[in-house]
Amino acid sequence: MKKIDIACIIDDDPIFVFGTKKIMQLANFCESFMVFHNGKDAYEKLKAIIINEEKLPDLILLDLNMPIWDGWEFLDEFIKIPNDRPVTIYIITSSVDPADVEKAKSYDLVSNYIVKPITMEELKKMMV
Repeated sequence: MKKIDIACIIDDDPIFVFGTKKIMQLANFCESFMVFHNGKDAYEKLKAIIINEEKLPDLILLDLNMPIWDGWEFLDEFIKIPNDRPVTIYIITSSVDPADVEKAKSYDLVSNYIVKPITMEELKKMMV
């Protein structure tokens, strides 16, 4: 399994963030984390990283339901940033709404839609 260099978690739930980081550490999933509590903060920081040609996260775990900017607002703006470096996005949410699942499929950057909580097995699939 290939270890991820930087994993980015965009989620406003501190319990989910804590638990996900813990599982990632136990799985030896990644070297480091970036954590944002809303889509707008994540967008602004990731846009600056892209513009300055700094190291981007290899993987983004994106929640849909957050304050300020939700996951959809983040995605709609993030895909507008010119970037030729690969970033894999997984939507990790509590939403089981079929409309959300379908909408996620319309974004090329979204690799999968996973309903919380995330498991060790799902993390291992991401590392392949």
